[in-house]
Formats: sequence, structure tokens, C-alpha cells
Amino acid sequence: MSKFEFKMPKLGESITEAAIITWFKSVGDTIEADEMLLEVATDKVDSEVPSNVSGVIEEILYDANDVIKIGETIAIINADANASSSKKASKKEAIIQSGSEESQKKNISKKKRAVTSSAVEMSQSTSFSVNNSNTFFSPLIISIAKNHHISFEELARIPATGHEGRLRKSDVFNYIEDGRPYKFAQPITQDPTAYRIPQLSFDKGKGKIVEMDRMRQMIADHMVYSKHTSPHVTAYVEADLTHMVNWRNANKEAFQKKYGERLTFTPLFVEAVAKAVKDFPNINASVDGKNIIVKEDINIGMATALPSGNLIVPVVKNADTKDLKSLAANVNDLALKARENNLKADDIQGSTFTISNVGTFGSVMGTPIINQPEVAILALGIIKKRPEVITTDKGDEIAIRSMMYLSLSFDHRVVDGFLGGSFVRRVADYFEQFDINRKI
Repeated sequence: MSKFEFKMPKLGESITEAAIITWFKSVGDTIEADEMLLEVATDKVDSEVPSNVSGVIEEILYDANDVIKIGETIAIINADANASSSKKASKKEAIIQSGSEESQKKNISKKKRAVTSSAVEMSQSTSFSVNNSNTFFSPLIISIAKNHHISFEELARIPATGHEGRLRKSDVFNYIEDGRPYKFAQPITQDPTAYRIPQLSFDKGKGKIVEMDRMRQMIADHMVYSKHTSPHVTAYVEADLTHMVNWRNANKEAFQKKYGERLTFTPLFVEAVAKAVKDFPNINASVDGKNIIVKEDINIGMATALPSGNLIVPVVKNADTKDLKSLAANVNDLALKARENNLKADDIQGSTFTISNVGTFGSVMGTPIINQPEVAILALGIIKKRPEVITTDKGDEIAIRSMMYLSLSFDHRVVDGFLGGSFVRRVADYFEQFDINRKI
């Protein structure tokens, strides 16, 4: 008998965990090589995962909604050639083992409840002190907390066993199984004037109730997490895009005829931003506890609206190494995949800096929320013609110019005003200094 351990596959750069959405097969079912076994979810993309071998499903080790580490065994497949004859035996064995595991879990749960009952009783009173000094919570922890209605304040009370005081998934589940002993505890404060979170009750009104889909819930979690983690500061500059606009309008038809690609403003924006990132590499970073990781690759994320109205960020990898033709092809391909809901996990992973073109919706400017774990995000407003005072050989004159507002939100933990302001000004300079005589 040949047993094959089916492991959670690698689903993209930097992804360490994935959640199981559904199993397409049950214990005892026959599966062929390359036949879809299950569907999993990462941050924003759902992926169907095929089996590597043919055989019979002997064990399924995790249920739907479980979050599994990449590389961990999630199923056992009997890859024996005579797979069909072992189908019934596999089913029976799985049922027996399942029953045994269930009884063990119940016994352990009873023991834990007995041991922790006093802790739960104590939790109804007095106060707490913060048990984990590291207040960084991963998106996975926040997702678990949201499902169990655990606030950030309560998360901070849970004893953490991870590296450098990080809160692990097992810490949260153990805390929940113990009855959440710190749920109603009040913080200790020596200062009677210290700010306390008010217990407010809002009238949310009446109307049609629309349940958030899973992606919208994940976006909401990501945005709240970003605001909770990074102190946001936004810097604004104004740029004259007249040369860029005129060049693009004059060359877009010839560009498409020569290369077979539409020439939108996005590849021009990505090109200029990548150049500015090279000038200011510390903007191309992320924070890991007390360390700053300055990235070697320049991967520009493009915040994009899906047909459903949800937001996703496909990534132009190594944008600083690509010419305008390659950038246009890359941008157009990602935009098409987003419209058709065909983005893969790798298409949205690995961004080091993000741009959000809010001008496509008619917005003059925006105050974007940082795409964690990055340290800055650039919003580009609408390109609008208006009269401006310019200096010519004849002196100051009023002329019609194509103007845009740029707004950079940055993480003030590691990006100071000088760096943030200098970077966004450099992007504006590249826009304004666009070569009107550039050849396609």
C-alpha cells in the first residue's frame, strides 16, 4: 500500500498560511492526478488545488475554515493501483479514527474546563495588565479575533508564546477554549485622568441589510489593521502633467499599432514612481517589530476596483527594470485579469509600494490607507485642465495646463516628513520633466 501525504502547496511569494474554503472530495472518494481536491483562500485570492497523484482519499486532516501553514500535510491519499477495492476500508477506518479523535477532544475539553473554571470566575472582576508587549497582530490573528468578536484590547491581554512576544494562532484558540478569562476585565491605570474607551451605543438605523462578502470582510479587516498599526501622515504636492498628457495623446495610436498594447497613463505613472523609489530606497520598506526591511526589488502594486466593487492590488514586479512597452503589456494584462476575476495568487503578492489612481473615479485627491506591510502609498488625483501662472521668456503668463494633485500617506513610525515630502515631490518632478520628444 502506497500512502501519499498531500501537503498545503506554496500559493505565492511570502504566503505562509492559507484557509481551506471547501473540499471537493470526501474520505473514500477516488481522485485522479490533476483533479481538483480542494479550494483554499489567501489574503484576497481563492485558488483551486489539484491532487498530485491518483488514488483514494484515506484521510482529510482539516475541515473547511481551518487555517493551515504552507507545507503542512492536510490529507492522506492511498495511491495504490488497486484503489477502488480499498475504498470501503478507507471509509471505515476514517470513521473509526474520526470517532476516536472526537472522543479524545471531548475528554481534553472537559479537563480544560475543570482546570480553568476558577480563572473564568475571576475574570468577572477587577483588572488586567497587558500580557503581550508586542502589539503587532497578523492578519490571520485579526481574522480569528473578528470571527470571535475579540477586540484589540482583549487581544493585548492574551499571553503570547511566539517569537519576540508575538501572538500565535494557538495562543488565541487556547484562550478561547479557556473561556476568555479576560473578556470583561478592566485595565489598571494609575492616572485618574487617563483616557478610557467610552462604551457607546449607536442607533444604526433601519434599512436594507446587505451582508459583506468574504473579500469585503477581508478588506475591512486589512484597512482597520493598517490604521491600528501605522500612524498615518499624508503629504500633498501638485504636478503639471501637460507634457506627459500631450505626448501620450500624440503617441497612443502609434504605440498600439507598433506594439499591440493600449497606452494608458498607468504605465507612465509606474515608470516615474519606480524611478523615484530608486532615488529614495527607504520608502520601499516594511516594518518587522523593531527592524526595518528595505526591499531590494521594486514591485509596484496598483489598487484596482473589481466588477463587484471590491478592491484588489495586482503587482507589477521589478518595475524599475522594464521599458515602457513591457510596463504597458504588464499593466494591461493585470487589468484584464482583474476585470475577468482571473487574478492568480502570485499576481497580487510581493508588492513593495502601492499607487492608487483615485482620479479614475473623478476624485481631485485622496488620503489612501497604507497597504500593509508597506510603509507608504501614493494616491493620484484626476488630471484637470485649468489656468495657471507660468514663467516664459516674456515673463509671467496665464496658460491652460493639465494639473494633478498627488497625496502620499506614509507610516510615521519609520518615514519622517522629510523623506515622505521629498519622495512625493520627486515623483511630481518626474511627471513634470517628461520628455515631450520621447520616441516610442
